[in-house]
Amino acid sequence: MTKGRVSRVIKALVSIVLIGALAAGVGFLYLRGDLNQLICDGACPPQYATAPEQMRTADVAALEADTVGEDPIGSNALQQAVAGPLSHSALGPRVGFAAVDARSGAPLAGGAIEGLTPASTTKVLTAFAALEVLGPDERFATRVARSGDTLTLVGGGDPYLVERLPEEPPPVVTADLATLADRVARELGPGRFRLTYDAGLFSGPAVSGTWEDGYVPAVVAPVSALWVDQGRGAGEDPARAAAEAFARLLRERGVEVVAPVPAAAGEEAAHVALVRSAPVATIVADLLRTSDNATSEVLFRHVARATGHEPSFEGGAVAVRQILERSAISISSLDLHDGSGLSRRNRISPTTLVQTLVAASRDDRTTAVLSGLPVGGFDGTVRSRFGQAPAGLGWVRAKTGTLTGVHTLAGIATLPGGRPVAFAVMADATETVNPLQTRAALDAVAAAIAGCDCRPPAEGG
Repeated sequence: MTKGRVSRVIKALVSIVLIGALAAGVGFLYLRGDLNQLICDGACPPQYATAPEQMRTADVAALEADTVGEDPIGSNALQQAVAGPLSHSALGPRVGFAAVDARSGAPLAGGAIEGLTPASTTKVLTAFAALEVLGPDERFATRVARSGDTLTLVGGGDPYLVERLPEEPPPVVTADLATLADRVARELGPGRFRLTYDAGLFSGPAVSGTWEDGYVPAVVAPVSALWVDQGRGAGEDPARAAAEAFARLLRERGVEVVAPVPAAAGEEAAHVALVRSAPVATIVADLLRTSDNATSEVLFRHVARATGHEPSFEGGAVAVRQILERSAISISSLDLHDGSGLSRRNRISPTTLVQTLVAASRDDRTTAVLSGLPVGGFDGTVRSRFGQAPAGLGWVRAKTGTLTGVHTLAGIATLPGGRPVAFAVMADATETVNPLQTRAALDAVAAAIAGCDCRPPAEGG
């Protein structure tokens, strides 16, 4: 073999080795889940994401993943499993806990009925109430009505209405003002009109007096039945900002309108066009996954309105309380002032939270409460959780709650054999503790449940 040919063979072998090493490296990163952000340009939806390696399961059949386990759960074993984590000093002096068999509602451990500050676990109650009274398929319409030469943009309380749809909108974003303007222009043709806007679907204050200074607009916008992009950047009047954006869109399409002013659409006004929101089940799943304050407050008002109460903070609180009581859920110590949990005056007991989760599982109308809970270590607000408590990775679905000095977690932990436990752990006096330590302590409680064999003692043993 000539020297040149030897050189070419060596180069070819080196190339093969390098390509193989690169493929192996990419494959390793893919299996670890490190390429999710590159694949999805950000957080991957569950159907596209590769789970991190530590969440990969062994044998599906062995785990009975397609069925809920029928074996009983030993309450004594569960109590012993959580005793240590619940006593951790990072949870502070006020800790509430409850755990029940999610299949039957039978108490297993804890059972605190004292109301504690829930923070965003309040959203579990709001989500359940919304599904219960509105139904999972309900959609909210943003519409335009006409009376003579006056067009009225009527807000229907779509929490995810946007000005223009992005190229690849998430499932929860289905309605936009640009599409609505297209439909109006197609229906009416060129012309000159007066434009008004109607945000009267909701009433009462747009900002809760129980919220801390600085929440608006940094954390949540003033609540409105008409806004775009959840009122971000709209100042104190999201409805006016939405109407002004709609006016610009109409002008771009040859429909001339003057500056919009607020006015109710008259009963005689004729329908021109509308766009509809995503279904309530989709909205609920998104608000639970992302802990969306704005959407929670909008749904809070829809719940009030659907039950005949004033669509306000006060009306929403009365409505949710009645819905829970009607569903045989304990409302002992319940005190609500908003639907998002931003209010520090809210009080919910761990027992109320777990009973709501169990009630949600019993009716197809409300199961989106459970399916919407983010998965520990994988998505939503628990995506970066359970690093120090790996038994919870993939086996805990939970809603988080966080305010200064307040940390809560409520959801479903799946035991070996597919046995689900509804749990809630709440700590609302942790101002002097490093919040990362408190968060890890909450995770440890949930992971202790998920990792518990919890078989009842053998008969006669």
